[in-house]
Amino acid sequence: MPKERVIASLDIGSSKIRTVVAVTDSAGEGPQVPNVIGVGISPSLGMRRGHVIDIEETIHNIISSLEDAERMAGVPINHVFVGVSGVHIEAFDSRGVIAISGSEITVEDVARVLEAAQAVSIPMNRRILHIEPKSYAVDEQRGIKNPVGMTGIRLEVEAHIITGQVQHVKNLEKCIDQAGVDVDAIVPSTIAASEAVLTKRQKELGVVVIDIGAGSTSIAVFEEGTILHSVCLPVGGENVTNDIAIGLRTSIDTAEKIKIEFGSVLPTEIQEREMIDLSSVSKMDTQTISKKYMAEIMQARYYEIFSLIKEEMKRIGRDGLLPAGALLTGAAVKAPGVLDLSREVLGLPVQMGFPVEIGGVIEKVDDPAYATALGTLLWGSREGQSDFLMGSVNVKRAFAQVGSWFKHLLP
Repeated sequence: MPKERVIASLDIGSSKIRTVVAVTDSAGEGPQVPNVIGVGISPSLGMRRGHVIDIEETIHNIISSLEDAERMAGVPINHVFVGVSGVHIEAFDSRGVIAISGSEITVEDVARVLEAAQAVSIPMNRRILHIEPKSYAVDEQRGIKNPVGMTGIRLEVEAHIITGQVQHVKNLEKCIDQAGVDVDAIVPSTIAASEAVLTKRQKELGVVVIDIGAGSTSIAVFEEGTILHSVCLPVGGENVTNDIAIGLRTSIDTAEKIKIEFGSVLPTEIQEREMIDLSSVSKMDTQTISKKYMAEIMQARYYEIFSLIKEEMKRIGRDGLLPAGALLTGAAVKAPGVLDLSREVLGLPVQMGFPVEIGGVIEKVDDPAYATALGTLLWGSREGQSDFLMGSVNVKRAFAQVGSWFKHLLP
């Protein structure tokens, strides 16, 4: 009987910390769909723009999120895959080349060529978080997606390498460790959000995933089934909240509440006389403010965010040239009118990114805000499956070597 494997992901954002627990068939054949059995969420008060600013507070918030998820799932969480974002995350492309014996290319050869791609000079304060193979080449044949089983004498890979600042990653790992769980792997939000919301067809056609979080906006562009470009921009939902607080002369907490409850980026659809009584949401702020004016403030900031994304598209020569368009994820994309504004600025078909390939209690996580947490979970389930298969290959090879050794002993 197949053994179920419990996996958990932890999305540590600047506004919220989300934990998702799922079960998957560890030894099943073919792709496994994780079934969500537990969800936990807590405020993220010790983080700012992807950086830890208060270790004790972050530990407390992580424990709170983990305990919520454990209570719902009914199973303990001992290790997690961690989704991270922030402006300290950067990416670049690299090449790796190895010689092979002329026999069939094995999984170990692929691992070796990916190691060769990582043997690049990076600053001492940066650490490689993730390597994504873009395409392989065997001898003169290029554009290969999976070279295993092919024959050649030279294997080459073009890889997309994502790095983070060492001190920020270490601070995050320390917080998770002191919360009582082990880190299986760290997954950048650019990769994680894409895992959750994209289909293979969209990746083949050409698509951009835009994950607007509280502290930053992550972008990942895919084409011909592989990642083309990724970047993290230093603007997000917190900037919108700050603009509202300054423009309307309210506290940050009040600005966040009215943004969620009354926010819109379509001022033309709001009447001049529509007002918001702040005393209904706050004891500190008692004035009445114009709903239309707040929408104008929000529209200006979201226009800036999408204009920066458009500039990135121009820089890589894909402005308006992605047939599958754009998918928006993250908690900050749910304001009314964001989809319409993004279509206007980007000149692309745009839709909200909801999780795919997820089972279980999906009503709890069927939300763009859970894209990074679910994508981290999916990435972890697939990595675990490949580790299981790799283990099977290594065991078979070990038995074959022992068998050949015994044959040599026979007369």
